[in-house]
Amino acid sequence: MSFPLQQTKDWEKLQIALGEETFFEETKDYTFLAILKHTKFGNYFYLPYGPVLNNKNAAKKALEALRSLASQKSVSFIRIEPQDPKNASELLKLKNIKKSKDLNPAETWQIDLTKSKEEIIADFSQSTRRYSKFEKRGVSVTSSKNPEDIKYLVKFQKSLSNRKNFGVFSEKYLKTELEQPFSTLYLAHYKDPEDASNDAPKIIAASLFFDYDGTRYYMQGATDPNYRKPPASLAMMYTAMMDAKDLGFKIFDFWGIAPENAPKDHPWAGFTAFKKGFGGYEVDYCGTYDIILNKSKYRLYNLARKVNRTIRKFKV
Repeated sequence: MSFPLQQTKDWEKLQIALGEETFFEETKDYTFLAILKHTKFGNYFYLPYGPVLNNKNAAKKALEALRSLASQKSVSFIRIEPQDPKNASELLKLKNIKKSKDLNPAETWQIDLTKSKEEIIADFSQSTRRYSKFEKRGVSVTSSKNPEDIKYLVKFQKSLSNRKNFGVFSEKYLKTELEQPFSTLYLAHYKDPEDASNDAPKIIAASLFFDYDGTRYYMQGATDPNYRKPPASLAMMYTAMMDAKDLGFKIFDFWGIAPENAPKDHPWAGFTAFKKGFGGYEVDYCGTYDIILNKSKYRLYNLARKVNRTIRKFKV
């Protein structure tokens, strides 16, 4: 299991750039990056994919450090997402712990990039393998680290959000992500093969990828709804995957799939099928849990969340 990017100094730099207050601690037994979150009903710590526990005895030591920090910052609960179920077992047995809605994916899908390209492609589904010849369909792919290019992802995500009624990150947030050294944006360009004009190909899709510790993560992407037939998403995924292999990366992580027994109408069903079309294997983490330190404030926090969700539903 690779070390999560979200528990590193690199991720802390991103959070600070986004205006967050962070607390990083690293020992031989554990590492954690805690982000202080503020609400009207008290503060809490969020540890995305953390803490990282290096052995079975690390849970107690990490918890003691977090409790001490929580006391200093008047924190009412600590939201954790440990990845390793074995080393996190003592944390998950706490009496004051409660399962929360998963924030980062508890199930993900990965490709072994140490295989040859021929072996990787052989694991593709028939349709994925067929569309991997995307150049013949007028699609080309480029990569960019220019923060100004984030405008394409923002544009396509806003269009998708308007159709599907879900929230998206702001342009400032995404631009700050692309400014980080671990981030790369891929752009899909399209020109109809039958178009004889000299017009330049049009950018019709964008996807953001993060690189860390030998793993390339697919974080998010969106496509121009006016160009659904060209295999833009597949082209970007395939290109980013093979680029990562050429760079010596060992794993390509699709960043989240629907649970195994999820219903067919699960909101992630479509892109889960898309991701699994590339072959690969499932990796499961612990999920998101809250360690409750102040019961009354925690109840108020959850009540406020339920009220806000209800209000948003009526607005839609």
